Amino acid sequence: MAAEAHAAAAHGPTAGEYIVHHLTHLRNKELHGPFDLTVVSWDSMIFAILLGVVGCFLFWRAARSATSGVPGRFQAAVEILVEMVENEAKGIIHNAQSRKLVAPLALTVFVWIFLMNAMDLLPVDLLPFLWEKIYGAAGGDPHHAYLRVVPTADLSVTMGLSLSVLIICLIYNVKIKGLGGWVHELFAAPFGDHWALYPFNFLMQVIEFVAKTVSHGMRLFGNMYAGELIFLLIALMGGAFSLSATGIGLAIGHIIAGSAWAIFHILIITLQAFVFMMLTLVYIGQAHDAH
Repeated sequence: MAAEAHAAAAHGPTAGEYIVHHLTHLRNKELHGPFDLTVVSWDSMIFAILLGVVGCFLFWRAARSATSGVPGRFQAAVEILVEMVENEAKGIIHNAQSRKLVAPLALTVFVWIFLMNAMDLLPVDLLPFLWEKIYGAAGGDPHHAYLRVVPTADLSVTMGLSLSVLIICLIYNVKIKGLGGWVHELFAAPFGDHWALYPFNFLMQVIEFVAKTVSHGMRLFGNMYAGELIFLLIALMGGAFSLSATGIGLAIGHIIAGSAWAIFHILIITLQAFVFMMLTLVYIGQAHDAH
């Protein structure tokens, strides 16, 4: 058995082992599956924090270098982005006082999620390969040096973001309507203010909050997880290179498919960040509406 394991290691991992290895998180105990939420995904947390710092640095640099004259390219791009988010916020949230907080929040959400999504454009083996070398140099087994670099392809991250939006929505419900007014709305809408309808109203309100939160996080996770998986499948085409017609064809297909999917994925990562931001604005805007 040891000889078979050694032979398998010498010939490299199978396609299934390669994909499973790349879809395994760096965690503080043995993983029980790609959707296990019982332990901390250190790679997702570290990259999410680092990219958040990068986003803050970009905002700081834009504010520091802003001039009243002819703007540079970076300042112009930031101003266009800020204006776009501000216009979207004005169209959804009509309370000017709320927009002072909600518009910057939406801008932060868009930039942060875009940066996390953009990690999917890096070569799938680049950072994991470097991590294997570092992990091996530190005395660990390189075969257990797991690393996933796309935080939004981790369900715990996307659900954490959607839960944060839910908490903000609840805060604004209480802030705008008052605690008593919001509790009354929980039992009086959507079917009407009658004691016989209170249980059904409350049940529908709970279902609405849960459905919005789950779909908010699952939509982002599903798209980014699928995109990551497609990049891995394309990488397998390049890994099958050999000095044969089939091997050369797969290598050429790897280059063409990888380039095409990367270009198309730029649209996906931008669109997913925009959709998450818009839903955040919509859900917070709904907290301002009275039933």
